[in-house]
Amino acid sequence: METWLIIVLIVVALLVGAILGFFISQRYFKKYLKDNPPVTEQMIRAMMTQMGRKPSEKQVRQVMQSMNQAK
Repeated sequence: METWLIIVLIVVALLVGAILGFFISQRYFKKYLKDNPPVTEQMIRAMMTQMGRKPSEKQVRQVMQSMNQAK
Protein backbone atom coordinates (compact mmCIF):
# COMPACT_ATOMS: atom_id res chain seq x y z
CA MET A 1 0.00 0.00 0.00
CA GLU A 2 1.05 3.51 -0.52
CA THR A 3 1.93 5.79 2.36
CA TRP A 4 -0.67 8.46 1.55
CA LEU A 5 -3.46 5.87 1.58
CA ILE A 6 -2.45 4.70 5.05
CA ILE A 7 -2.38 8.29 6.32
CA VAL A 8 -5.83 9.03 4.83
CA LEU A 9 -7.30 5.87 6.39
CA ILE A 10 -5.88 6.78 9.80
CA VAL A 11 -7.30 10.31 9.59
CA VAL A 12 -10.72 9.00 8.50
CA ALA A 13 -10.72 6.43 11.33
CA LEU A 14 -9.86 9.16 13.87
CA LEU A 15 -12.65 11.42 12.59
CA VAL A 16 -15.23 8.62 12.67
CA GLY A 17 -14.11 7.67 16.20
CA ALA A 18 -14.36 11.26 17.39
CA ILE A 19 -17.85 11.68 15.95
CA LEU A 20 -19.07 8.38 17.40
CA GLY A 21 -17.50 9.21 20.76
CA PHE A 22 -19.28 12.57 20.83
CA PHE A 23 -22.71 11.07 20.18
CA ILE A 24 -22.21 8.17 22.59
CA SER A 25 -21.06 10.49 25.39
CA GLN A 26 -23.96 12.87 24.69
CA ARG A 27 -26.46 10.02 24.94
CA TYR A 28 -24.84 8.76 28.16
CA PHE A 29 -24.90 12.23 29.74
CA LYS A 30 -28.58 12.78 28.88
CA LYS A 31 -29.45 9.38 30.38
CA TYR A 32 -27.42 10.18 33.50
CA LEU A 33 -29.22 13.51 34.01
CA LYS A 34 -32.57 11.80 33.49
CA ASP A 35 -31.76 9.13 36.10
CA ASN A 36 -30.04 11.57 38.52
CA PRO A 37 -31.59 15.02 38.17
CA PRO A 38 -29.76 17.98 39.70
CA VAL A 39 -30.90 19.15 43.14
CA THR A 40 -33.65 21.76 43.13
CA GLU A 41 -35.01 24.08 45.81
CA GLN A 42 -38.08 21.88 46.06
CA MET A 43 -35.90 18.85 46.88
CA ILE A 44 -34.07 20.80 49.60
CA ARG A 45 -37.38 21.85 51.15
CA ALA A 46 -38.56 18.23 51.16
CA MET A 47 -35.33 17.03 52.80
CA MET A 48 -35.50 19.69 55.51
CA THR A 49 -39.17 18.88 56.16
CA GLN A 50 -38.33 15.18 56.49
CA MET A 51 -35.67 16.06 59.04
CA GLY A 52 -38.33 17.83 61.12
CA ARG A 53 -37.38 21.40 60.24
CA LYS A 54 -39.56 24.09 58.76
CA PRO A 55 -37.22 25.62 56.17
CA SER A 56 -37.34 29.34 55.58
CA GLU A 57 -36.72 30.76 52.13
CA LYS A 58 -33.41 32.17 53.33
CA GLN A 59 -32.21 28.74 54.50
CA VAL A 60 -33.17 27.12 51.21
CA ARG A 61 -31.33 29.77 49.21
CA GLN A 62 -28.24 29.42 51.44
CA VAL A 63 -28.15 25.67 50.86
CA MET A 64 -28.57 26.14 47.10
CA GLN A 65 -25.80 28.76 47.07
CA SER A 66 -23.42 26.51 49.03
CA MET A 67 -24.14 23.59 46.67
CA ASN A 68 -23.51 25.76 43.61
CA GLN A 69 -20.20 26.94 45.08
CA ALA A 70 -19.14 23.33 45.75
CA LYS A 71 -19.46 22.53 42.06
